[in-house]
Amino acid sequence: MNKAVEVRNLGRKDYKDTWDYQEKLFKETLDLKIRNRREALDSPTPNYLLMVEHPHVYTLGKSGDLENLLVSEAELKRKDATFYKINRGGDITYHGPGQLVGYPILDLDNFFTDIHKYLRLLEEMVILTLAEYGLKAERSPGETGVWLDVETPFARKICAMGVRASRWVTMHGFALNVNADLGYFDNIIPCGIKGKAVTSLNVELGVKEVDLSEVQEKLLKHFKDLFEAELKFVD
Repeated sequence: MNKAVEVRNLGRKDYKDTWDYQEKLFKETLDLKIRNRREALDSPTPNYLLMVEHPHVYTLGKSGDLENLLVSEAELKRKDATFYKINRGGDITYHGPGQLVGYPILDLDNFFTDIHKYLRLLEEMVILTLAEYGLKAERSPGETGVWLDVETPFARKICAMGVRASRWVTMHGFALNVNADLGYFDNIIPCGIKGKAVTSLNVELGVKEVDLSEVQEKLLKHFKDLFEAELKFVD
């Protein structure tokens, strides 16, 4: 079992370019697993965690409803935003500047073969990180992601999640709103869930901006502990 995880900080990168990069790493890992099985080899499979910010983009999961995108193609262009239908689970979401996005490409055979546990640990990583800022974040029953004030009329989502897995290899991941422009969420029904708001860490703290690198450092610390992983930072 290889518990080393290569952390690659991609900075601000186009969504499609990042998706293609994920697919490349994902396929390489799957191909190695298949070759190991066919040829009775024991080559360790790699694990990656890509950290990135995207320009304005909307993505629709394979089970999503296009009607949850509330603006036309022309309006998207005016807002300097792009749109992609993609192969993760979940409905529609937004990515943009000020949002910390993580794409773990893990072979869960190196950790545990349980997708439910995998999602719960990603949520716990975010919950523990937000607790360091004095926020009581939590799960919402039946809804993946991390929320605030779930049992009140003021429930709001601060972190969206959507993953894909094949032969226990994962891709896609989580998007935590740190300094996000929440106006862009008005153009969609986020995650297809009506009547619940979206928020950002800077809004909850009442500040103009939170240090994104500090939030990332805290996330990675909790990821390391929860997954009992060895992080290796790669440029």
